[in-house]
Amino acid sequence: MSQYLYVAGRGLLGLYFILPAIMKITDFNMHVEYMASHGMIFIPFFLVLTIIIQLGGGVALLIGYRQQLVAFVLAGLVLVISIVMHNFWAMEEGIQRAHETQNFVKNMAIMAGLLVVAGGYLPDDKPG
Repeated sequence: MSQYLYVAGRGLLGLYFILPAIMKITDFNMHVEYMASHGMIFIPFFLVLTIIIQLGGGVALLIGYRQQLVAFVLAGLVLVISIVMHNFWAMEEGIQRAHETQNFVKNMAIMAGLLVVAGGYLPDDKPG
């Protein structure tokens, strides 16, 4: 049973990256503006790189290809995006700060799931 849950969770993590990658492609300019509002540099480069990592990594997770390596790379991407794009600590109190705080905390939970996949741990494994 635990392996089915693991595969389902890994698939959901994959979709979590595939769908935003598609949204970044279909609304590229909106994402450029959003990144600019956070002071990003080399925006076209980093946006295209993010799309490639999200789309490729999401598909790889979905099908189970090199899942540990891919999950580790995606966890790094989530960490960088969280620090750069969801920097709630640099904002004044208000709805925007609350929104970015929520995104940051959510991303830490996503990163935790990715690190579990990266570690290759299955619930039936015996600690060694």
